[in-house]
Amino acid sequence: MAIDVKKHKKKFLDQKPSINLVPFIDILFTIMIFLVVTSNFSATDVQADTADDIEDAGGKPNVTDVSGDQEYYIMPVANLHKVTVNGQDRSDAIAGSAVGVQANVIDEGQVTIKPGEIVITTPPGVSPEKAVQRPEL
Repeated sequence: MAIDVKKHKKKFLDQKPSINLVPFIDILFTIMIFLVVTSNFSATDVQADTADDIEDAGGKPNVTDVSGDQEYYIMPVANLHKVTVNGQDRSDAIAGSAVGVQANVIDEGQVTIKPGEIVITTPPGVSPEKAVQRPEL
């Protein structure tokens, strides 16, 4: 018995390709669920990208009503590695990505917070050593 090659070739060429979307949708949803579960939605990762946002902030931290009347306030900054007071490096006062800043300096001086860095200009008569202290954690 002979095999009819022409018949099989014609049958193969007449077939139209079909794409099954069900497995594609299953894989897409699986990847999407994985990304949602493993994502980090931390607010500390958000940084101001535009100069308008930085200028509107005024350079001073927001001291809330719960701050009280303490002499020093702890200012935590993510990945804090440098603190400059009146041009003097005071990075030795960093403990746990935070630094203690005198209340008078926050009220009357200028505090600029950048990613990983704090730049402080003190009011007259306040030394850099007194303006910034190492917080006790």
